[in-house]
Amino acid sequence: MLRLDFSVSDLNLAGNRAKTRRASISGVQDKVQLKRVRGGFAVVESGGDYILKPVPRNTYAELAADIPANEAVTMDIAEKVFGIKTAEHELVEMKDGEYAYLTRRFDRHHGVSVQQEDFCQLAGRTSETHGENYKYDSSYEELAGLMRRFCPAWAVENPKVFFLILFNYVFANGDAHLKNFSLYRSGQGDYILTPAYDLLNTAVHFPNEPTATGLDFFADGRFTPAYEILGFYSSADFIELGVAFGVAESEVRDLAEKFIARRDMVERMVVESMMSTEAKSRYLAKFADRLRAISQ
Repeated sequence: MLRLDFSVSDLNLAGNRAKTRRASISGVQDKVQLKRVRGGFAVVESGGDYILKPVPRNTYAELAADIPANEAVTMDIAEKVFGIKTAEHELVEMKDGEYAYLTRRFDRHHGVSVQQEDFCQLAGRTSETHGENYKYDSSYEELAGLMRRFCPAWAVENPKVFFLILFNYVFANGDAHLKNFSLYRSGQGDYILTPAYDLLNTAVHFPNEPTATGLDFFADGRFTPAYEILGFYSSADFIELGVAFGVAESEVRDLAEKFIARRDMVERMVVESMMSTEAKSRYLAKFADRLRAISQ
């Protein structure tokens, strides 16, 4: 494990930050930019090639000390078990022994910014125009429409977005809002989906969070008949959502089956992770619950 030569106290985080009751990981995490220097890292105010997320302070999140390890193992599972392209990342240990999550920015290449826009930017949504919940007052169906509008390769990229939404549901990421999906300019000059980022099981830390994934499934706020009966998203909801993303029912079922078939691999990685025993227990319980949901 990489060890940094500075501690949390060296980061000069805001000590009087107000506590937030919002069931949102993004609402509590500090992000510090780092640059490579002489084989190590240095904190910078801007232009950093890496983002460091230490354990959040002043938060109502439960088991907050486990947040970095949660994000690290969830990103590892996405990449190594399910083949999702993710941002470069690793769990690191700080000088004071605390864990932190380190990720390399994919919107910079050799110190030069790469053109990138998240889906709030593409939709023209800001807190000024759409209120403080601007990231959440949308739907995955609308996201599919934005993909068709702004991504010339949408026929190739849409199934990847759909699988990422399914992943977020299975792994109880209740913070998969519009800003957590982005497009960037590839080396060939076209816009494609960025590597996945900000993947973690938020239910471990906010067990009473208000949403299952961060956004509603459908643009008009409707629910499928299955949801009306069950009270949670099941395979029927993903089959209907698949229509918006151009994913056939047979493929939706095959994708859902991947999670069930690879359950043992996931459980092993969680058990071997650096999370606490309680966090591992919560993580696996929610994972099992969501597997049951997509099996119906």
